[in-house]
Amino acid sequence: MSTKEFLKSVDTIFDDAAKLLKLPYGLAKKIKLANSTYTVRFGVRLKGKIYTFTGYRSVHSEHMEPVKGGIRYASYADQDEVEALAALMSYKCALMEIPFGGSKGALVINPYEWGESELEKITRRFTQELAKRDLIHPSQNVPAPDMGSGEKEMAWIADEYRRLNPSEITARACVTGKPVNKGGISGRVEATGRGVQFGLREFFRNKNDVKLAKLDGSLEGKRVIIQGFGNVGYHAALFLSEEDNAKITTVIERDGVIYNENGINIRDLKNHMIDTGGTLGFEGYKKPNTKFLFNDCEILIPAAMEGVITKENANLVKANLIIEAANGPITYEADKILEKNGVVIIPDMYANAGGVTVSYFEWVKNLTHIRFGRMQRREVENQNLSIIKAVEKMTGKQFPDNLKASVMQGPTELSLVRSGLDDTMRTGYKAMSDRFHSDKRIKSLRMASMVIAIERIAESYVSLGIWLGSEFLNNNLWRFFFDKILTIKYINFVGMVTL
Repeated sequence: MSTKEFLKSVDTIFDDAAKLLKLPYGLAKKIKLANSTYTVRFGVRLKGKIYTFTGYRSVHSEHMEPVKGGIRYASYADQDEVEALAALMSYKCALMEIPFGGSKGALVINPYEWGESELEKITRRFTQELAKRDLIHPSQNVPAPDMGSGEKEMAWIADEYRRLNPSEITARACVTGKPVNKGGISGRVEATGRGVQFGLREFFRNKNDVKLAKLDGSLEGKRVIIQGFGNVGYHAALFLSEEDNAKITTVIERDGVIYNENGINIRDLKNHMIDTGGTLGFEGYKKPNTKFLFNDCEILIPAAMEGVITKENANLVKANLIIEAANGPITYEADKILEKNGVVIIPDMYANAGGVTVSYFEWVKNLTHIRFGRMQRREVENQNLSIIKAVEKMTGKQFPDNLKASVMQGPTELSLVRSGLDDTMRTGYKAMSDRFHSDKRIKSLRMASMVIAIERIAESYVSLGIWLGSEFLNNNLWRFFFDKILTIKYINFVGMVTL
């Protein structure tokens, strides 16, 4: 799928959902269009030569600020892709009730073609270009890692921003996904994969949805296919296999496929790839082939690129349930085919929201300048110890030593982050599922999630007083004016004067 088709797919899903809502005239179009998209081109002296790089930062919606979204490093990135991803960020944050607007960025580069020192220079120059336009700013625009970028790049961005703004006390909050020792938060690296796990757990708690997918029981024993073994795919596979006893039968990577009907040892596979640089040589290795995406399984997890499942191959899918760990892995046309075939899809704007959720926690941590759990951990431990002693006194028996440590332990930053993420994923799923089952017009979880997101963004615009009343807009002259001005693709319309 081309990036233009990706953007069209996101917009079409939006249009279908917006038709179900009674929004003031023109508001749906305003929500759908990106507020602004910036293209920057900058030179960097490397290897004795000047190389020119292109970067993008799209701001989809500023109904809440700051806006939030990752920066991917990819040679194929372009404006359409960035705008589609920024839109999904707006809808994702609205659905999950995270107080951010949506943004996304990209640097057109293959990070594997450059050494670490070169990549650092490029990243710092990109940061300078974005920062001077306030496209990196703790209260306006907060990037995060994405495909091709990670903790290292975020640390460079944070350091460069602080260098440019030495008196800014909240400078660390300009970006999330940093290493813990640079202002990051425990649990951020695993967050998106952990969110996939929590989302699947919540699905299996919802018996109506389980029945709809023609499944039963829990995650235990369910056959799972993982497409993409990067950060998200790896952590999702690891947690599902080790903590929920799911059976990861297939892992699909660019350089090969690992298949084992009895289940793959995910840690061993990861260590093998670190040691050898790829999947070749691991037990169950098969040459790269897309047919493995359509193996028998209960759960399919696309965790790599957009547009993996298309109208050409959707009928080949054998999974009962698909959870979209990647952004936009299923095209609009494929979605309709899968829906007709009875495949239940947990949509991307919910399924991969773990990353932005924990990014929100990190942002709050950076603003408050205090580690989560620092104020209450020992207090909780002392309270729990008092309870243990009271139980021992009342029963006349010694509390089991093997349980005492776990019962006494106060919350760490990691445990609080996981708890907050779990709560967010549960709340988001309930809202989505309840809406799906309560409105006969809504035919899928995806449509339910989009309807909720549009409603919440619309409510934000109306409550801010920046949208005109429906009576005023019934005037044909003003309808003509709105139709014309809203077709200007990159106008920042959030500051419209109210009448």
